[in-house]
Amino acid sequence: MEQMPDDLRERLIPLFQQNFEKFGELGAAVSVWQNGKPIIDLHGGFCDARREKPWTDETLVLIWSATKGIGSACVLHALQEHNIDINQRVAEFWPEFAQSGKERITLSQLLSHQAGLCALGRRVDVLDYGAVVQTIEAQKPLWPPGTAHGYHARTFGFLLDELVRRIAGKTLSNYWQETFAEPLNLDLWIGLSGKENPRVATIYAAKSGPAAAGPEPKQFYLDLATPGTLARKAFTSPHGLQAISKMNDPAIRAKPIVSFGGIGSASALAKFYSMLANRGEFDGQTFFSEKTIGWMTRTLADGMDRVFQIPTAFSAGFMKDSQNAARRIFGLSQDAFGHPGAGGSHAFADPENKLSFAYLMNRMEQKVLPNEKSLRLVDAIYDLLPKT
Repeated sequence: MEQMPDDLRERLIPLFQQNFEKFGELGAAVSVWQNGKPIIDLHGGFCDARREKPWTDETLVLIWSATKGIGSACVLHALQEHNIDINQRVAEFWPEFAQSGKERITLSQLLSHQAGLCALGRRVDVLDYGAVVQTIEAQKPLWPPGTAHGYHARTFGFLLDELVRRIAGKTLSNYWQETFAEPLNLDLWIGLSGKENPRVATIYAAKSGPAAAGPEPKQFYLDLATPGTLARKAFTSPHGLQAISKMNDPAIRAKPIVSFGGIGSASALAKFYSMLANRGEFDGQTFFSEKTIGWMTRTLADGMDRVFQIPTAFSAGFMKDSQNAARRIFGLSQDAFGHPGAGGSHAFADPENKLSFAYLMNRMEQKVLPNEKSLRLVDAIYDLLPKT
């Protein structure tokens, strides 16, 4: 085990460099932690397309849906602190939620994308929090809750945020800052403080062309481009901020958009997941009980995803590898869990090996789930782990 960091550095540095030389990466960082300590931190490339601003260890970048993982941790912590079980009904804490056939939906179903609320029937602006929440309250589930699951691409963050507001009496953004970011000294924000803007890398849309080969089938991407399909509705409701360039606006960066607005560094994201990989403990502090960590590791939904149209799996708020996945994205442990972000960002915890991983970049790929730029690195790490 002592040898692993040296061996890992030898394996990962060339792979990371290839991401720039062969695979078109502009700027990126990767961070791997084990046993509560960083074992490798790499960064390279540039924050801007003109290649005038080098990426440094201080660089922050948009993490897209990887925000859902840290948002889910906030909800689970609030449940733990208020002694609430995930099998209780959402409406116990959010009475207005009990409309249109949603009375019996449990926290467990909601957190594992089984509530059938992945798309909204009314057009509402993603920046109008109150209107989005009211629309969710009135929305009828798109399938009988608990009978299937489908990725809640945009609505999920609002469901998480409103739960924290109802249970803990504060916004999820504030809960994150007070409960995790400040105690753990994490350079990771849901709603960026204005003074941090100069450190943020510009995010760029994927170059046009066929999507790289990967785990998602062609049908999902066809549906994503076709008005009226479930995939299209899930990724466009609530409406707005469809243009990638809008996410570079400092006013938008400051908005606490829990579904896809988090901004931070790879090392901060990996550090947070390192705490989870060490079963809720970090540096003498205990953040989560064994029971709550169990909610993160235990699969609640596994099978054909109604939105992605491939097998996916979820625990309480986190993504896991499906038993029928064509390509594992969270390493080799059955306990591993995490959350990727659009275009290539990726992060997870592996409690079995006390390992955490984060990869962030600023040039997006035409893929929603992780691509080979990060997965080649994950494979290399697991090749070096001692076989049990």
